[in-house]
Amino acid sequence: MRIIVLLGAPGAGKGTQAAVLAGRLGLPHVATGDLFRAAVREGTPLGVEAQRYMARGELVPDRLAARLLMERLDQPDATGGVILDGFPRTRAQAEVLDGELGTRGGAIDLVLLIEVPVEELVERMSGRWICRLEGHVFNVTTNAPSRPGICDVDGSELIQRDDDRPAVVRARLDQQLGALGEVVDHYTTRGVLRTVDGRGDIAAVTERLLDAVGTVAGRGV
Repeated sequence: MRIIVLLGAPGAGKGTQAAVLAGRLGLPHVATGDLFRAAVREGTPLGVEAQRYMARGELVPDRLAARLLMERLDQPDATGGVILDGFPRTRAQAEVLDGELGTRGGAIDLVLLIEVPVEELVERMSGRWICRLEGHVFNVTTNAPSRPGICDVDGSELIQRDDDRPAVVRARLDQQLGALGEVVDHYTTRGVLRTVDGRGDIAAVTERLLDAVGTVAGRGV
């Protein structure tokens, strides 16, 4: 089983690239948020336990999150491996995940860090605008509307949420980058981390990621 972890700051394009890589490598894309919601929806024992925390507005404990991941790895489509997106987010989660995999004789094979300069992250995230009528999403840098301030779909006014304003985005990044740095250090120490330039269009970043996967695997992808 090949386990690849995809890391990146908010706005780095991690979710987009995880989905693309899943298709190119033939591995399921396992996003922890989706995993939690599916377990709760299906009423699995771990899902019921996770729901107790989520209903109280609390974070799902690291060990429970890791057990949910292990349960997902037992599914038939994951026998060849997975791409993990959204976990681990902290050093403690990385250590718990290492422990759970170790009990099965497994380990993380490769960690890909999509690196984007902070100022570009702020520009990307603060460029998001949403139409007032139906919530269609646009971004002035990656998906700009044909007419500034007007939704292409329904013609309503585009507005910006308070948490998408540059100052708020920068403050949120400051909080999250510290934890990301600890996870990066954790996997750097273990020799499994590769950093990929996340600037440029989606296809270009995908090719850099595939190059990193192929280099580690000792063959082309």
